[in-house]
Formats: sequence, C-alpha cells, structure tokens
Amino acid sequence: MTEFKDKNRKDLMKTLYEKKDSLQAFRFGGAGSKSRNVKEGRNTRKDIARIMTELTAQTKASVSTKASAKVEKEN
Repeated sequence: MTEFKDKNRKDLMKTLYEKKDSLQAFRFGGAGSKSRNVKEGRNTRKDIARIMTELTAQTKASVSTKASAKVEKEN
C-alpha cells in the first residue's frame, strides 16, 4: 500500500492508466478461457482503488495548503 504514497501525481496517473488497461485486457482477453486467475482481476481493481484514493488525498492536501497560504497572506 505504501508503494503508491511515495509517487508523484504524474507517476500515479500513468500507473492508473496501465492498471485500467490491464483490467480491460483481463476482462475481455480470456472470455472463454476456464483456466484464468480470478484473483488477478480483484487485485487489479484494488490497486486502482488505492491509486485513486492516493490521488484524492494528494489533491485535498494541495488544496488545503493553498487555502492556508491564502489565509496567512491575508493576515
């Protein structure tokens, strides 16, 4: 989980798009195959959620930093 906290926004977006493409390939690639790893899809979805959560946290942190700087500037 901490692997995503160390990355910047650009790297997170790149990883997010890669994971989404991977999930799409997983869903449509083995449509008739019985011998596929079902946990792969679940783990990919969880990674996507973790990345999106970290992106949201970084966005909120930058907004609160800008807001606090604005308040300090006004005082």
